[in-house]
Amino acid sequence: MSKFKIPVQTVHSGILQENAIMLGDKSMKRLKIPAHGIIQLSFGSFRQEVTVIPVPKADSLRVSEGLARRLGWRGRPVLNATYSTGSRILRLGPLIGVLVSRDHPDQPDRVFGQITMFCRELTNACQAQGAYVYFFTPEALETRSSSIQGWVYDEGWRKLSLPVADVINNRVTTRKVENKPSVQHFLADVKSRYGTHFFNEKFLDKTEVFEALGQDAALQRYLPESHAFNGFAILKKMCNSYSSVFLKPVRGSLGKGILRISREEGGGYRLLSTTPMGTRKQSYPTLAKLFQSISPKMKTTRFQIQQGLSLMELGKRPVDFRALVQKNGTGKWGVTSIVARTAGSNHFVSNLARGGTLSTVKEAISKSSLPAGMKESSQVQLPRAALAIARGIETFIPAHFGELGIDLALDQSGRIWLLEVNSKPSKNDNTPLNDQKIRPSVKQMILYCRYLAGL
Repeated sequence: MSKFKIPVQTVHSGILQENAIMLGDKSMKRLKIPAHGIIQLSFGSFRQEVTVIPVPKADSLRVSEGLARRLGWRGRPVLNATYSTGSRILRLGPLIGVLVSRDHPDQPDRVFGQITMFCRELTNACQAQGAYVYFFTPEALETRSSSIQGWVYDEGWRKLSLPVADVINNRVTTRKVENKPSVQHFLADVKSRYGTHFFNEKFLDKTEVFEALGQDAALQRYLPESHAFNGFAILKKMCNSYSSVFLKPVRGSLGKGILRISREEGGGYRLLSTTPMGTRKQSYPTLAKLFQSISPKMKTTRFQIQQGLSLMELGKRPVDFRALVQKNGTGKWGVTSIVARTAGSNHFVSNLARGGTLSTVKEAISKSSLPAGMKESSQVQLPRAALAIARGIETFIPAHFGELGIDLALDQSGRIWLLEVNSKPSKNDNTPLNDQKIRPSVKQMILYCRYLAGL
Protein backbone atom coordinates (compact mmCIF):
# COMPACT_ATOMS: atom_id res chain seq x y z
CA MET A 1 0.00 0.00 0.00
CA SER A 2 1.58 3.27 -1.09
CA LYS A 3 0.90 6.59 0.63
CA PHE A 4 1.50 10.20 -0.37
CA LYS A 5 -0.19 13.61 -0.46
CA ILE A 6 -2.39 14.58 -3.35
CA PRO A 7 -3.84 18.06 -4.20
CA VAL A 8 -7.61 18.18 -4.70
CA GLN A 9 -9.48 20.40 -7.19
CA THR A 10 -13.20 20.93 -7.70
CA VAL A 11 -14.54 21.15 -11.25
CA HIS A 12 -17.95 22.15 -12.62
CA SER A 13 -20.60 19.42 -12.27
CA GLY A 14 -21.34 19.74 -16.01
CA ILE A 15 -17.81 18.49 -16.75
CA LEU A 16 -17.72 15.64 -14.26
CA GLN A 17 -20.43 13.47 -12.71
CA GLU A 18 -20.56 12.68 -8.99
CA ASN A 19 -19.83 9.01 -9.63
CA ALA A 20 -16.51 9.74 -11.35
CA ILE A 21 -13.18 11.30 -10.39
CA MET A 22 -10.27 12.50 -12.51
CA LEU A 23 -6.82 11.51 -11.34
CA GLY A 24 -3.41 12.52 -12.68
CA ASP A 25 -1.64 9.61 -14.35
CA LYS A 26 1.43 10.19 -12.15
CA SER A 27 -0.70 9.68 -9.04
CA MET A 28 -2.40 6.65 -10.58
CA LYS A 29 0.97 4.99 -11.22
CA ARG A 30 2.21 5.72 -7.69
CA LEU A 31 -1.01 4.44 -6.13
CA LYS A 32 -1.28 1.52 -8.62
CA ILE A 33 -4.88 2.39 -9.51
CA PRO A 34 -6.18 0.86 -12.78
CA ALA A 35 -7.34 3.36 -15.45
CA HIS A 36 -11.11 3.57 -16.02
CA GLY A 37 -11.63 1.03 -13.25
CA ILE A 38 -14.31 1.28 -10.57
CA ILE A 39 -12.96 1.82 -7.07
CA GLN A 40 -14.41 2.90 -3.74
CA LEU A 41 -13.64 6.46 -2.56
CA SER A 42 -13.39 6.71 1.22
CA PHE A 43 -13.24 9.89 3.33
CA GLY A 44 -14.19 9.54 6.99
CA SER A 45 -17.51 7.64 7.04
CA PHE A 46 -18.19 8.56 3.39
CA ARG A 47 -18.03 5.65 0.91
CA GLN A 48 -18.91 5.75 -2.79
CA GLU A 49 -18.01 3.75 -5.85
CA VAL A 50 -16.45 5.96 -8.54
CA THR A 51 -14.96 5.50 -11.99
CA VAL A 52 -11.38 6.74 -12.30
CA ILE A 53 -10.62 8.86 -15.37
CA PRO A 54 -6.88 9.34 -15.96
CA VAL A 55 -5.54 12.83 -16.73
CA PRO A 56 -2.18 12.96 -18.58
CA LYS A 57 0.73 14.91 -17.10
CA ALA A 58 -1.11 15.84 -13.90
CA ASP A 59 -0.83 14.82 -10.26
CA SER A 60 -4.06 16.18 -8.79
CA LEU A 61 -7.43 14.64 -7.92
CA ARG A 62 -10.44 16.35 -9.48
CA VAL A 63 -14.01 15.90 -8.23
CA SER A 64 -17.33 17.48 -9.19
CA GLU A 65 -18.85 20.33 -7.20
CA GLY A 66 -21.65 18.03 -6.08
CA LEU A 67 -19.26 15.40 -4.73
CA ALA A 68 -17.09 18.06 -3.05
CA ARG A 69 -20.23 19.39 -1.32
CA ARG A 70 -21.11 15.93 0.01
CA LEU A 71 -17.55 15.50 1.28
CA GLY A 72 -17.56 18.94 2.94
CA TRP A 73 -14.51 20.13 0.99
CA ARG A 74 -13.80 23.83 0.76
CA GLY A 75 -10.91 25.47 -1.06
CA ARG A 76 -8.15 23.25 -2.44
CA PRO A 77 -7.17 20.75 0.22
CA VAL A 78 -4.06 18.63 -0.08
CA LEU A 79 -4.82 15.20 1.41
CA ASN A 80 -2.93 12.06 2.26
CA ALA A 81 -3.99 9.23 -0.03
CA THR A 82 -3.64 5.46 0.22
CA TYR A 83 -4.94 2.80 -2.16
CA SER A 84 -5.43 -0.85 -1.35
CA THR A 85 -5.33 -3.01 -4.49
CA GLY A 86 -7.00 -5.90 -2.66
CA SER A 87 -10.09 -4.00 -1.48
CA ARG A 88 -9.88 -1.38 -4.29
CA ILE A 89 -10.39 1.43 -1.73
CA LEU A 90 -8.86 4.89 -2.19
CA ARG A 91 -8.71 6.50 1.27
CA LEU A 92 -8.17 10.24 1.73
CA GLY A 93 -7.48 12.16 4.90
CA PRO A 94 -7.57 11.57 7.77
CA LEU A 95 -10.77 13.43 8.49
CA ILE A 96 -10.47 14.76 12.06
CA GLY A 97 -13.43 15.97 14.10
CA VAL A 98 -13.07 18.12 17.22
CA LEU A 99 -16.02 18.09 19.60
CA VAL A 100 -16.23 21.48 21.34
CA SER A 101 -18.67 22.68 23.99
CA ARG A 102 -20.28 25.55 22.12
CA ASP A 103 -20.11 27.84 19.12
CA HIS A 104 -21.00 31.50 18.61
CA PRO A 105 -22.22 31.91 15.01
CA ASP A 106 -22.95 35.60 15.65
CA GLN A 107 -19.24 36.24 16.42
CA PRO A 108 -17.39 35.30 13.19
CA ASP A 109 -13.97 36.22 14.64
CA ARG A 110 -14.53 34.24 17.85
CA VAL A 111 -16.78 31.38 16.78
CA PHE A 112 -15.34 29.12 19.50
CA GLY A 113 -14.61 31.76 22.13
CA GLN A 114 -11.20 31.47 23.80
CA ILE A 115 -10.11 28.45 21.75
CA THR A 116 -10.81 30.04 18.34
CA MET A 117 -7.10 30.68 17.69
CA PHE A 118 -6.28 27.09 18.63
CA CYS A 119 -8.90 25.92 16.10
CA ARG A 120 -7.29 28.10 13.40
CA GLU A 121 -3.86 26.78 14.35
CA LEU A 122 -5.11 23.21 14.13
CA THR A 123 -6.64 23.91 10.70
CA ASN A 124 -3.33 25.29 9.42
CA ALA A 125 -1.40 22.34 10.84
CA CYS A 126 -3.82 19.88 9.19
CA GLN A 127 -3.35 21.56 5.83
CA ALA A 128 0.42 21.13 6.21
CA GLN A 129 0.08 17.44 7.14
CA GLY A 130 -2.50 16.38 4.55
CA ALA A 131 -5.38 16.07 7.03
CA TYR A 132 -8.80 17.76 7.06
CA VAL A 133 -10.40 19.04 10.27
CA TYR A 134 -13.80 20.28 11.33
CA PHE A 135 -15.30 21.41 14.62
CA PHE A 136 -18.74 20.53 15.93
CA THR A 137 -20.86 20.93 19.07
CA PRO A 138 -23.17 18.52 20.95
CA GLU A 139 -26.13 20.35 19.36
CA ALA A 140 -25.06 18.85 16.01
CA LEU A 141 -25.74 15.41 17.48
CA GLU A 142 -29.36 15.95 18.55
CA THR A 143 -30.67 14.49 15.27
CA ARG A 144 -29.34 11.08 14.25
CA SER A 145 -27.76 11.28 10.82
CA SER A 146 -24.85 9.86 8.84
CA SER A 147 -23.47 13.40 8.41
CA ILE A 148 -22.60 16.16 10.87
CA GLN A 149 -23.05 19.92 10.72
CA GLY A 150 -19.53 21.15 11.42
CA TRP A 151 -17.36 24.23 11.02
CA VAL A 152 -14.42 24.42 8.61
CA TYR A 153 -12.11 27.36 7.98
CA ASP A 154 -11.69 28.71 4.44
CA GLU A 155 -11.09 32.46 4.43
CA GLY A 156 -13.57 32.57 7.29
CA TRP A 157 -15.53 30.04 9.35
CA ARG A 158 -18.28 28.18 7.44
CA LYS A 159 -20.79 25.59 8.60
CA LEU A 160 -21.11 22.58 6.29
CA SER A 161 -22.47 19.06 6.23
CA LEU A 162 -19.57 16.58 6.67
CA PRO A 163 -19.07 12.83 7.05
CA VAL A 164 -18.37 11.36 10.48
CA ALA A 165 -14.63 11.73 11.12
CA ASP A 166 -12.01 8.96 11.22
CA VAL A 167 -10.79 10.35 14.55
CA ILE A 168 -12.59 12.58 17.06
CA ASN A 169 -10.86 14.61 19.77
CA ASN A 170 -13.08 15.43 22.73
CA ARG A 171 -12.54 19.06 23.77
CA VAL A 172 -15.84 19.40 25.68
CA THR A 173 -15.15 21.41 28.82
CA THR A 174 -17.95 20.32 31.19
CA ARG A 175 -19.02 16.93 32.48
CA LYS A 176 -22.68 17.90 32.15
CA VAL A 177 -22.33 18.39 28.38
CA GLU A 178 -20.09 15.35 27.96
CA ASN A 179 -22.64 13.11 29.70
CA LYS A 180 -25.61 14.21 27.57
CA PRO A 181 -27.40 11.10 26.21
CA SER A 182 -27.11 12.47 22.64
CA VAL A 183 -23.31 12.74 23.00
CA GLN A 184 -22.89 9.29 24.57
CA HIS A 185 -25.21 7.61 22.02
CA PHE A 186 -23.36 9.26 19.13
CA LEU A 187 -19.97 8.12 20.37
CA ALA A 188 -21.07 4.53 20.90
CA ASP A 189 -22.78 4.50 17.50
CA VAL A 190 -19.87 5.84 15.42
CA LYS A 191 -17.36 3.58 17.16
CA SER A 192 -19.38 0.48 16.28
CA ARG A 193 -20.68 1.58 12.88
CA TYR A 194 -17.60 3.27 11.36
CA GLY A 195 -14.74 2.24 13.65
CA THR A 196 -14.23 5.90 14.57
CA HIS A 197 -11.42 6.50 17.07
CA PHE A 198 -12.39 8.82 19.92
CA PHE A 199 -9.75 10.07 22.33
CA ASN A 200 -9.77 11.95 25.61
CA GLU A 201 -13.19 10.45 25.86
CA LYS A 202 -13.88 11.39 29.48
CA PHE A 203 -12.99 13.63 32.37
CA LEU A 204 -10.89 12.21 35.16
CA ASP A 205 -11.62 12.84 38.80
CA LYS A 206 -8.90 13.06 41.42
CA THR A 207 -9.98 10.09 43.54
CA GLU A 208 -10.21 7.85 40.46
CA VAL A 209 -6.69 8.85 39.36
CA PHE A 210 -5.00 8.31 42.74
CA GLU A 211 -6.76 4.98 43.36
CA ALA A 212 -5.82 3.76 39.86
CA LEU A 213 -2.16 4.76 40.09
CA GLY A 214 -1.90 3.35 43.61
CA GLN A 215 -2.23 -0.12 42.08
CA ASP A 216 1.30 0.22 40.64
CA ALA A 217 4.06 -0.09 43.25
CA ALA A 218 6.48 1.88 41.05
CA LEU A 219 4.07 4.86 40.91
CA GLN A 220 3.20 4.95 44.61
CA ARG A 221 6.31 7.01 45.36
CA TYR A 222 4.81 9.94 43.43
CA LEU A 223 1.49 9.89 45.29
CA PRO A 224 0.87 12.05 48.35
CA GLU A 225 -1.41 10.29 50.84
CA SER A 226 -4.96 10.90 49.62
CA HIS A 227 -8.44 9.79 50.63
CA ALA A 228 -12.04 10.55 49.80
CA PHE A 229 -13.05 13.24 52.32
CA ASN A 230 -16.09 11.74 54.01
CA GLY A 231 -16.18 13.22 57.48
CA PHE A 232 -14.43 14.48 60.60
CA ALA A 233 -12.58 11.24 61.36
CA ILE A 234 -10.42 11.36 58.21
CA LEU A 235 -9.80 15.10 58.69
CA LYS A 236 -8.57 14.49 62.25
CA LYS A 237 -6.39 11.56 61.18
CA MET A 238 -4.74 13.53 58.34
CA CYS A 239 -4.23 16.65 60.46
CA ASN A 240 -2.57 14.54 63.15
CA SER A 241 -0.23 13.06 60.53
CA TYR A 242 0.72 16.20 58.59
CA SER A 243 1.34 19.86 59.41
CA SER A 244 -0.98 20.86 56.54
CA VAL A 245 -3.58 19.14 54.38
CA PHE A 246 -5.44 20.11 51.22
CA LEU A 247 -9.09 19.59 50.39
CA LYS A 248 -9.52 19.49 46.62
CA PRO A 249 -12.83 19.21 44.74
CA VAL A 250 -12.76 15.78 43.09
CA ARG A 251 -14.03 17.33 39.86
CA GLY A 252 -12.43 20.76 40.15
CA SER A 253 -10.08 22.57 37.79
CA LEU A 254 -8.19 25.87 37.54
CA GLY A 255 -7.54 25.81 41.28
CA LYS A 256 -11.19 26.50 42.11
CA GLY A 257 -12.52 25.55 45.51
CA ILE A 258 -9.23 24.30 47.00
CA LEU A 259 -8.90 24.55 50.81
CA ARG A 260 -5.67 24.39 52.82
CA ILE A 261 -5.79 23.52 56.51
CA SER A 262 -2.81 23.94 58.83
CA ARG A 263 -2.06 24.11 62.55
CA GLU A 264 -1.35 27.59 63.96
CA GLU A 265 1.62 28.16 66.26
CA GLY A 266 -0.43 29.38 69.18
CA GLY A 267 -2.93 26.56 68.87
CA GLY A 268 -6.00 26.24 66.74
CA TYR A 269 -6.22 25.83 62.98
CA ARG A 270 -6.01 28.08 59.94
CA LEU A 271 -8.16 27.64 56.83
CA LEU A 272 -7.02 29.14 53.51
CA SER A 273 -9.44 29.15 50.59
CA THR A 274 -9.01 30.25 46.99
CA THR A 275 -11.10 33.15 45.70
CA PRO A 276 -10.80 35.17 42.47
CA MET A 277 -9.44 38.06 44.53
CA GLY A 278 -6.79 36.05 46.32
CA THR A 279 -6.51 33.87 49.40
CA ARG A 280 -9.08 34.09 52.17
CA LYS A 281 -7.73 33.33 55.68
CA GLN A 282 -9.84 32.17 58.62
CA SER A 283 -8.82 30.91 62.06
CA TYR A 284 -10.62 28.41 64.31
CA PRO A 285 -9.88 27.46 67.93
CA THR A 286 -10.44 23.74 67.27
CA LEU A 287 -10.48 21.35 64.34
CA ALA A 288 -14.10 20.51 65.18
CA LYS A 289 -15.10 24.17 64.75
CA LEU A 290 -13.25 24.33 61.41
CA PHE A 291 -15.00 21.14 60.23
CA GLN A 292 -18.34 22.61 61.27
CA SER A 293 -17.71 25.64 58.99
CA ILE A 294 -16.73 23.60 55.91
CA SER A 295 -19.17 20.70 56.26
CA PRO A 296 -21.97 22.50 54.30
CA LYS A 297 -19.65 22.42 51.25
CA MET A 298 -19.64 18.61 51.44
CA LYS A 299 -23.36 18.54 50.60
CA THR A 300 -22.75 19.96 47.11
CA THR A 301 -19.11 19.05 46.37
CA ARG A 302 -17.10 15.84 46.74
CA PHE A 303 -13.59 16.51 48.08
CA GLN A 304 -10.34 14.59 48.18
CA ILE A 305 -8.19 15.16 51.27
CA GLN A 306 -4.48 15.13 50.51
CA GLN A 307 -1.23 15.34 52.41
CA GLY A 308 0.18 18.88 52.36
CA LEU A 309 3.59 19.23 50.72
CA SER A 310 6.41 21.64 51.43
CA LEU A 311 6.90 22.72 47.83
CA MET A 312 9.92 24.24 46.16
CA GLU A 313 9.50 28.03 46.21
CA LEU A 314 10.66 31.08 44.30
CA GLY A 315 10.47 34.28 46.34
CA LYS A 316 8.27 32.50 48.93
CA ARG A 317 5.80 31.51 46.21
CA PRO A 318 5.17 27.79 45.60
CA VAL A 319 6.14 26.33 42.22
CA ASP A 320 4.71 23.37 40.36
CA PHE A 321 5.22 21.91 36.87
CA ARG A 322 2.72 21.23 34.09
CA ALA A 323 3.81 18.49 31.71
CA LEU A 324 1.91 18.00 28.46
CA VAL A 325 2.20 14.30 27.59
CA GLN A 326 0.89 13.20 24.19
CA LYS A 327 0.72 10.10 22.02
CA ASN A 328 2.94 10.45 18.93
CA GLY A 329 2.86 9.25 15.34
CA THR A 330 3.71 5.68 16.42
CA GLY A 331 1.10 5.59 19.20
CA LYS A 332 3.65 5.96 22.02
CA TRP A 333 3.57 8.47 24.89
CA GLY A 334 6.06 11.35 24.77
CA VAL A 335 6.56 14.58 26.71
CA THR A 336 5.82 17.52 24.42
CA SER A 337 6.52 20.29 26.94
CA ILE A 338 7.04 20.99 30.62
CA VAL A 339 6.75 24.46 32.12
CA ALA A 340 7.19 25.73 35.66
CA ARG A 341 4.29 27.66 37.17
CA THR A 342 4.87 29.99 40.11
CA ALA A 343 1.89 31.02 42.23
CA GLY A 344 0.80 34.65 42.09
CA SER A 345 1.15 36.91 45.10
CA ASN A 346 -1.52 36.22 47.72
CA HIS A 347 -2.29 32.78 46.20
CA PHE A 348 -1.28 29.28 47.23
CA VAL A 349 -2.12 27.63 43.89
CA SER A 350 -0.13 28.22 40.71
CA ASN A 351 -2.82 28.24 38.01
CA LEU A 352 -2.42 31.01 35.45
CA ALA A 353 -6.11 31.76 36.00
CA ARG A 354 -5.12 32.85 39.51
CA GLY A 355 -2.22 35.12 38.63
CA GLY A 356 0.49 32.48 38.32
CA THR A 357 3.44 32.99 36.00
CA LEU A 358 5.29 30.67 33.60
CA SER A 359 9.00 30.03 33.29
CA THR A 360 11.18 27.26 31.92
CA VAL A 361 11.91 24.29 34.16
CA LYS A 362 15.64 25.04 34.02
CA GLU A 363 15.13 28.67 35.00
CA ALA A 364 12.86 27.85 37.94
CA ILE A 365 15.03 25.06 39.31
CA SER A 366 18.26 27.04 38.94
CA LYS A 367 16.78 29.90 41.01
CA SER A 368 15.39 27.57 43.68
CA SER A 369 16.98 26.57 46.97
CA LEU A 370 17.03 22.87 46.05
CA PRO A 371 20.23 21.05 47.05
CA ALA A 372 22.82 21.53 44.27
CA GLY A 373 22.98 17.82 43.45
CA MET A 374 19.20 17.68 42.98
CA LYS A 375 18.93 20.53 40.47
CA GLU A 376 20.30 18.65 37.48
CA SER A 377 18.69 15.29 38.26
CA SER A 378 15.26 16.93 38.79
CA GLN A 379 15.26 18.20 35.20
CA VAL A 380 15.76 14.62 34.01
CA GLN A 381 13.40 12.97 36.49
CA LEU A 382 10.38 15.26 35.93
CA PRO A 383 9.69 14.10 32.34
CA ARG A 384 10.35 10.47 33.35
CA ALA A 385 7.76 10.76 36.11
CA ALA A 386 5.23 12.35 33.72
CA LEU A 387 5.67 9.51 31.21
CA ALA A 388 5.35 6.82 33.89
CA ILE A 389 2.14 8.42 35.18
CA ALA A 390 0.63 8.69 31.67
CA ARG A 391 1.34 5.00 31.07
CA GLY A 392 -0.20 4.20 34.46
CA ILE A 393 -3.39 6.10 33.58
CA GLU A 394 -3.61 4.16 30.31
CA THR A 395 -3.05 0.84 32.09
CA PHE A 396 -5.45 1.25 35.00
CA ILE A 397 -8.26 3.49 33.68
CA PRO A 398 -10.40 1.95 30.90
CA ALA A 399 -10.63 4.91 28.52
CA HIS A 400 -8.77 6.19 25.46
CA PHE A 401 -6.50 9.20 26.06
CA GLY A 402 -4.25 10.86 23.49
CA GLU A 403 -2.98 13.72 25.64
CA LEU A 404 -2.81 14.45 29.36
CA GLY A 405 -1.85 17.51 31.40
CA ILE A 406 0.14 16.17 34.37
CA ASP A 407 0.83 18.52 37.28
CA LEU A 408 3.92 17.62 39.26
CA ALA A 409 5.73 19.25 42.16
CA LEU A 410 9.15 19.11 43.76
CA ASP A 411 9.33 19.35 47.52
CA GLN A 412 12.20 21.19 49.19
CA SER A 413 14.31 18.05 49.27
CA GLY A 414 13.85 17.49 45.51
CA ARG A 415 11.33 14.61 45.70
CA ILE A 416 8.76 14.50 42.87
CA TRP A 417 5.05 14.38 43.70
CA LEU A 418 1.93 14.10 41.55
CA LEU A 419 -0.63 16.84 42.15
CA GLU A 420 -3.23 16.24 39.44
CA VAL A 421 -3.91 14.71 36.02
CA ASN A 422 -6.11 16.64 33.56
CA SER A 423 -7.65 14.83 30.58
CA LYS A 424 -8.67 18.11 28.91
CA PRO A 425 -5.41 20.10 29.06
CA SER A 426 -5.90 23.77 28.31
CA LYS A 427 -4.57 25.00 25.00
CA ASN A 428 -3.35 28.18 26.71
CA ASP A 429 -2.01 26.97 30.06
CA ASN A 430 0.78 24.82 28.58
CA THR A 431 1.86 27.16 25.79
CA PRO A 432 5.62 26.86 25.16
CA LEU A 433 7.53 30.03 25.91
CA ASN A 434 8.07 31.08 22.30
CA ASP A 435 5.89 32.30 19.45
CA GLN A 436 6.10 29.54 16.87
CA LYS A 437 3.16 29.70 14.48
CA ILE A 438 2.16 26.07 14.97
CA ARG A 439 2.94 24.65 18.38
CA PRO A 440 4.57 21.23 18.71
CA SER A 441 1.54 20.08 20.73
CA VAL A 442 -0.75 20.74 17.76
CA LYS A 443 1.55 18.93 15.31
CA GLN A 444 1.80 15.99 17.68
CA MET A 445 -1.97 15.69 17.97
CA ILE A 446 -2.32 15.41 14.18
CA LEU A 447 0.46 12.83 13.97
CA TYR A 448 -1.44 10.73 16.50
CA CYS A 449 -4.69 11.12 14.55
CA ARG A 450 -2.89 9.99 11.39
CA TYR A 451 -1.50 6.99 13.26
CA LEU A 452 -4.98 6.02 14.51
CA ALA A 453 -6.51 6.42 11.03
CA GLY A 454 -3.65 4.67 9.23
CA LEU A 455 -3.14 7.71 7.02
